[in-house]
Amino acid sequence: MVNKKGVWFLTLFSLILVLSVYYITMPSELLMVSKEKKEDVAPTVNTEESTLLVALRVEDEEKVEKEMESLKKIISDSDSTIQDKNAAFEKMKELNNNRSMEEKLEEKIKTTHNLNTFVKIKEKNISVTINNAKHSVELANKIMRTIQEDYTEPMKITVTFKSE
Repeated sequence: MVNKKGVWFLTLFSLILVLSVYYITMPSELLMVSKEKKEDVAPTVNTEESTLLVALRVEDEEKVEKEMESLKKIISDSDSTIQDKNAAFEKMKELNNNRSMEEKLEEKIKTTHNLNTFVKIKEKNISVTINNAKHSVELANKIMRTIQEDYTEPMKITVTFKSE
């Protein structure tokens, strides 16, 4: 009777042996080309965020933190009703979901259009701020379409161009 472990061992050993022989017999030019390709990778471009976008983020973060603190007080208050606590908890969940979606959309715009942006979501309204003196209707339209891809229902998307 054939031993299953023995068959597996022989199969894997044979595969390793064939791959080893292939690697040894491979022309050295192919190995050099693959090493050169790894070194020729394009350098990454570091784009720094403008002070305008940083200021908008800090201002928004302060507002969200204040709102979260007030919601936490409602939840931890023993005099609050269950309905108030549930509403505060749902609002906290919504704030966290919006924050993560804003980050996701900012990253998507950065990778798709190579732009640093500030995204703010309030219910069905999404506002996008771009630090650019040049206003481009085509770019704004592309950004709106990029954002709408993530939603099944229509959103009200506003793209604003501001310069420092």
